[in-house]
Amino acid sequence: MLNNTFELIDKFQPTPVHIPINKKKLERTVDTLVLQMFPFDEKIGVHECRYKLKECAVILKESISQLKDDAFAELAVHSFFSRLTEIQSRLYKDALCYLRNDPAAKSIEEVIITYPGFFALCAYRISHELHKLGVPLIPRLFSEYAHSKVGIDIHPAAKIGNDFFMDHGTGIVIGETTDIGSNVKIYQGVTLGALYVEKSLNNSKRHPTIEDNVVIYANATILGGDTVIGHDSTIGGGAWITGSVIPFSLVYNSVEVKVKTVKSFMQPNDFII
Repeated sequence: MLNNTFELIDKFQPTPVHIPINKKKLERTVDTLVLQMFPFDEKIGVHECRYKLKECAVILKESISQLKDDAFAELAVHSFFSRLTEIQSRLYKDALCYLRNDPAAKSIEEVIITYPGFFALCAYRISHELHKLGVPLIPRLFSEYAHSKVGIDIHPAAKIGNDFFMDHGTGIVIGETTDIGSNVKIYQGVTLGALYVEKSLNNSKRHPTIEDNVVIYANATILGGDTVIGHDSTIGGGAWITGSVIPFSLVYNSVEVKVKTVKSFMQPNDFII
């Protein structure tokens, strides 16, 4: 039987997918960029950090050149690294936001080293900057690498303001045209998605707008490009929202929960078979 299986395999024809870039090398580049912005090891010196960043610059330039051309790649890489200090500063403030809001966080080092939401945010801020520069494919590769690593899916084209906090994070989905303000907190399982999927809408605003100071609790789903969650609102866990909410709103599901003790149950009949 196994020989018959081998015969079937011998007839199989793979369909090659031409990828002009090294996916694994670029995934390592994301990790390196994050590590050099926030080194875990105090022994890592400034010179070593700069050397690693120069390696990243070479990899990015070579990869972008394969997708566009040398002149575009040179300009894009220069523009990206000219913004790296600003990206680092913004991420550090994001980490401080985690420390302020999560009672389980004991230090900023703990946030930077261990929090999956913070890693996903690092990958997003890097990929978003490359997306704004018009770099093809690579921003999406970076975001999907973070998705596979920590289970948080943020499209690089989404707009996210300052002091963004994702607690636990697993299962969060933030769609391409989502617009998130500053000081927004969201919890695990939250979806900021499209009301429906149709290819003709690819250039339309399909995902919601979340204004400043909004809190969205676990497993809430907010859909639609015309949906605006007004500032300073709170969205309760499990809420399903397809329309706009005015500022200072509290949105929640009304669920009746019944609790009984064992003694309150009627005794079941015993059947002996």
